[in-house]
Amino acid sequence: MPVEKLPSYDELLERAYTLLPERVRVKERFEIPPVRGHFQGNRTIITNFGDIAQTLRRDPEHMVRYLTKALAAPMEVQGNLLIIGRKIKAQLINQKIDQYAKLFVICPECGKPDTVLVKEDRIVFLRCQACGAKHPVPERV
Repeated sequence: MPVEKLPSYDELLERAYTLLPERVRVKERFEIPPVRGHFQGNRTIITNFGDIAQTLRRDPEHMVRYLTKALAAPMEVQGNLLIIGRKIKAQLINQKIDQYAKLFVICPECGKPDTVLVKEDRIVFLRCQACGAKHPVPERV
C-alpha cells in the first residue's frame, strides 16, 4: 500500500491564503480622510479638518502649528473648518497631513496608529498603546 505524502506547512499556508477573500487580506485599517474644501478669494477653506484631526486623535492646534510651517501659510481653525491664508492645492495639503501622521501618529515599531503624545521632563514622546514602544518626537513643530 503506497504512503501518501502529506503537504508541508508552507504549502498548506499558501493554499489557505489563496482561499481567503480579498478584503480579509488587506491589513490597512487606518485611513486618513482626504481633505475636502474650496478656494474663497485668495484663501483655501478645508471643510473637514475637524474630522481629520479626530481620525488622527490629535489636537487640531498641534496639527495647525505643523501645517503652518510645512506649507508656509497662515492658518486658523474655526469649528470644523481650517482657513488657510493662501491658495494651496488639496494634493499638497494631503501630502503634508500624511507626513504629520508618519511623524506624530504612526508607531515606527509596529506601524499602528494607536499612539499618544506624552511629555516627560522636557521631551515629547510618541507612546504606542499597541506595542508599548516609546520614541521621541520633535517638540517644536
